[in-house]
Amino acid sequence: MNILLFGKTGQVGWELQRALVPLGKVIAVDVHSTEYCGDFSNPQGVVETVRRIRPDVVVNAAAHTAVDKAESERDYAQLLNATSVEAIAREVGTLGRWLVHYSTDYVFPGSGDKPWRETDEPAPLNVYGETKLAGERAIQRYCPNHLIFRTSWVYASKGNNFAKTMLRLAKDREILSIIDDQYGAPTGAELLADCTAHAIRTVLKKPDVAGLYHLVAAGTTTWYSFAQLVFDEARKEGVALALNSTNPIATEAYPTPAKRPKNSRLNTEKFQREFDLVLPPWELGVKRMLAELFSTAPI
Repeated sequence: MNILLFGKTGQVGWELQRALVPLGKVIAVDVHSTEYCGDFSNPQGVVETVRRIRPDVVVNAAAHTAVDKAESERDYAQLLNATSVEAIAREVGTLGRWLVHYSTDYVFPGSGDKPWRETDEPAPLNVYGETKLAGERAIQRYCPNHLIFRTSWVYASKGNNFAKTMLRLAKDREILSIIDDQYGAPTGAELLADCTAHAIRTVLKKPDVAGLYHLVAAGTTTWYSFAQLVFDEARKEGVALALNSTNPIATEAYPTPAKRPKNSRLNTEKFQREFDLVLPPWELGVKRMLAELFSTAPI
């Protein structure tokens, strides 16, 4: 099997390079690639990459993910998250191959307290959510053989993430205020990559499971409680923290250019049923990531 991976150096893309190798030959590209175009600001270029490689599966982990910046650069976010995605979907659909794509809980309005199901009506709060939803719909329209995975609160040991930010701040500050009314499930890029590889194996044997799925770790927390776990694990490892007090605050106390959903819960029953997997609790992945950070380098 030949697999074309876009966005190889992002958090999810980095883990996908590892997870996809057992499935066959992986050609991984990003915005800096030279032999093949992986630059999503060039829709025709990425289409030409698909056309030249003619892969059995295209996995797209590339996106404009700067949520606040998207508010001031709508056209650029639309180009990366929708226009180029549509161009790829058309080409993959024409070839009759498979397309795997990642989306977000931000397609929903973030209201209520029930986990969102795939059948719930989207209503994005911000430009990022709007452009990601447009990308989803383009894939559904032009590429019947697709897997779309909506996820949330993604982290990895590689690159920047919430846990690393909290640790860095906790080393310098005695008091931190952290949002405590946004609910979701921190989801590791490693988990997403491993589940993707399993799903690809499954869908090639059972093509009728093509479609849209919610994919996050099990359980629910807030950013405040997430941070408390990070601090607790750091102290267990003997990491010196200046922090001696944390204050839970409301979303309104920390305004940002893009509105954030308060309810990022996603119902994963469909994914677990169709792919015969049990998703692990969010704490397990976070603790594993932190253990890796503590053992390899100072934070």
